[in-house]
Amino acid sequence: MAADVAWDESAPGVAGCKLRLLRGGAGRPVLVLHHDLGTLDRLPFYDALARRFDVLLPHHPGFGGSERPAWLRSPRDIAAMYQALLTDLDLAQVSLLGLGLGGWIAAEMASLAPRDFHRLVLVGAMGVKPPAGDILDQALLSYIDYARAGFHGEAAFAAAYGAEPSTDQLVAWDIAREMCFRIAWKPYMYNQTLPHLLGGVRAPTLVVWGEHDRVVPRSAGEVYATALRHAKLEIVRGSGHCVEMEKPAELAALISSFLDGR
Repeated sequence: MAADVAWDESAPGVAGCKLRLLRGGAGRPVLVLHHDLGTLDRLPFYDALARRFDVLLPHHPGFGGSERPAWLRSPRDIAAMYQALLTDLDLAQVSLLGLGLGGWIAAEMASLAPRDFHRLVLVGAMGVKPPAGDILDQALLSYIDYARAGFHGEAAFAAAYGAEPSTDQLVAWDIAREMCFRIAWKPYMYNQTLPHLLGGVRAPTLVVWGEHDRVVPRSAGEVYATALRHAKLEIVRGSGHCVEMEKPAELAALISSFLDGR
């Protein structure tokens, strides 16, 4: 990551599983939950947040550098694990920032503990059934094409992963795909009960969608914005699903202002 931001790595144990946890910055704590593709360690978006906040970036169990519990079966299980992680770290009034699949996990966390979080940010969040359109089924695409579908422009994809992604990256995507099928296959990438549980969430919420999101239809964002009692929907122009990689400065500024209460 950037030289002006110091990031520490640890491996806390949660529910019998060691998680890879990166932590950087200082200030109010923000738990950042990554996409179903996993995450790169080096993202300008993460550095921008860490200049303002205490950023915690875990790899989801079964993804990246975290162990895979044999018993894990749903994003709600992961939500409960992250609740335990925050308790073990003695952190309270944390803000949650979820990207794609991470948005689903963040929404589950908020629904399980409606009064516990300072702010909630959902960026292209999965987790609810879109009333118009469908969440892109990655089983119908190669994992490279699925990753490309997250971007509005090919140049942004190449800047993040290279014109020809490395073998290690391809392996990571393949593992992430298998994990998604394990935890979110039927129904695919949404929880039928979640919309009914969101109304109790007290945290002010920012729902963000890329203008050209081809992975999760904007109608899903509208469901979140309606179901959550203190929510607003913002559209980031010129971006696809991976807003944090296509429009990192714009997204970081939007989120930072919201987390600061402005």
